Amino acid sequence: MGKARQVTVAALPAAPAGWSAWRPLPLGAPLDAAVLAETLDGGQAFRWRRDAGVWHGVFGKSVAQLSLDADGSLHWSAPDALAPAAGPALAHYLDVARDAHELADALPWRSDAHLAACLAAFPGLRILRQPFGETLLGFLCSATKQIVQIKQMIALLAERHGARLLPDSPARRSIGESGSLVTGHSSLAHRLPTWPELALIPEAELRACQFGFRARFIHQTAQFLTEHPGWLEATEAMPYAEAKERLCSLPGVGEKIADCVLLFGANRLEAFPVDTWILKAMAARYGLHGWKPAQVAQFGRAHFGPLAGLAQQYLFSWERKQTNGER
Repeated sequence: MGKARQVTVAALPAAPAGWSAWRPLPLGAPLDAAVLAETLDGGQAFRWRRDAGVWHGVFGKSVAQLSLDADGSLHWSAPDALAPAAGPALAHYLDVARDAHELADALPWRSDAHLAACLAAFPGLRILRQPFGETLLGFLCSATKQIVQIKQMIALLAERHGARLLPDSPARRSIGESGSLVTGHSSLAHRLPTWPELALIPEAELRACQFGFRARFIHQTAQFLTEHPGWLEATEAMPYAEAKERLCSLPGVGEKIADCVLLFGANRLEAFPVDTWILKAMAARYGLHGWKPAQVAQFGRAHFGPLAGLAQQYLFSWERKQTNGER
């Protein structure tokens, strides 16, 4: 990725003191604010917050802001110390090398009227390419929880047990005064603990982060991954079926969580996660009443093809929009 061109756009807020100027991210087509919100805060990732039209997020060791200008072009800013790596990291995270509209066009919407309606509702929706280990952690927290609750648990964990990525008080004060990282968003100054770091946290302290019964699964998974270095990296590189089988061997990981981890953390677009929203959608829109999740997943992969996971996210987003529900 070449040197980013710095721009000044009237619609963008002033960058906070100590942060880079706003720079464009080349997505290839204008993006709607609702589609950006669904991409960042629609169940794929859990560490983005919106304040006054600006999205603030953390992934891996990156801290960034994202905002749309009046023309629908996406721009980013990052703390000066992290900015040199932030541009390439965001380009990978948002998968800018691939055209989201071309991917969507490859789906079987021409013979599937409902899918066509979903695509029209969220043009340019993307599948994020998140750090694999963080994606596993996020979806281990997802059992029986809504998106807002998962975000709360992850935020507590980062703030209490994650290393700080931003300088302390002075930078935090200047950021807050500028309207960027506001009160209650201090967890966005911290990265998540790594799996070896999680292995050192007593289960009781994990429960104090509101994980409930999930604390045991996180603790046990952390112990296993620490005792088997390289296991996650090897799993991420494996073919889909083999990687899914390995993930399902971890404590608390079933087929739905494994598919979410592979789709949103390894960009395995053939994965088709099935949760209550997808069960509802596939019953109401495709007549799959009474089908079990594994059967629905198999149908999804067969019907939607090698990009089934992208179709799943469109279906999921459309269904939630109709009911204003939460995951």
